[in-house]
Amino acid sequence: MKDIPERLAQSKFRSRFKLSTKDIAYIQQKGLETIRQHAIDFIAKRIAPADIKNDGKQTPMRNHPVFVAQHATATCCRGCINKWHGFAKNTQLDKNQQKYIVDLIMCWIKNQLDIKP
Repeated sequence: MKDIPERLAQSKFRSRFKLSTKDIAYIQQKGLETIRQHAIDFIAKRIAPADIKNDGKQTPMRNHPVFVAQHATATCCRGCINKWHGFAKNTQLDKNQQKYIVDLIMCWIKNQLDIKP
């Protein structure tokens, strides 16, 4: 995972994502542990299944800090996950793969908040 943030930062598309003032206020109100729980839930339900009917369209671009982070970290759909992280499409993500994705999302969020992981 060490080189992934640098590679993502080089992507014109991925690097344009930033937390909004509203996102930051939401994180401050809910706390990072709640945001982590949201990420765990979103990944388990929207990303981890082997067969996703609306793959490529299941993650909104805004309205939750985890959604923004998913686009920034290329964990928004199985196609991006396959391209950037090497996890095969059409197979259930195991617990370690899901944890990797959640950890990457939370690292990005902490970097946006300027909190050192």
